[in-house]
Amino acid sequence: MVAATILVLVISTSLVVLQTGMRAVDTARNTTLAGQISQSVLEVLRLQNWAHISTLPAHAAVDIDEAISSGTSTVLDAALNAVTSRFSCIRTVSSPKSDLRLITVTVSWIGNDGRPHALTSQARYAKHGLNDYIYVSH
Repeated sequence: MVAATILVLVISTSLVVLQTGMRAVDTARNTTLAGQISQSVLEVLRLQNWAHISTLPAHAAVDIDEAISSGTSTVLDAALNAVTSRFSCIRTVSSPKSDLRLITVTVSWIGNDGRPHALTSQARYAKHGLNDYIYVSH
């Protein structure tokens, strides 16, 4: 009877640990993908000229497919779009100075366990170039 009780305790504890580990793996995988999405969005903006950056709206949803797609409708593009369909992306632009834009990209998703997650990236775009990435996960 004691051995059966110990066996039940060990199995139930193992299941809890396994569940916690799988949640951590899911969070890590999605955080990495969110970082890649935000980096891609910022890289697309980095290729733009000042005239385009200075006219961006203060708040806008970003089409993730445009940021990560090669534009050739390959099998890889289809797979990436399927994976990123769980994510949403918002871009905000502020002007701390007249020749500087602070661009914030927030990628959000719901984990497999139903908890909301978000990763925020910021970049400063000066009139003569982009510099300085900052990442914050919460």
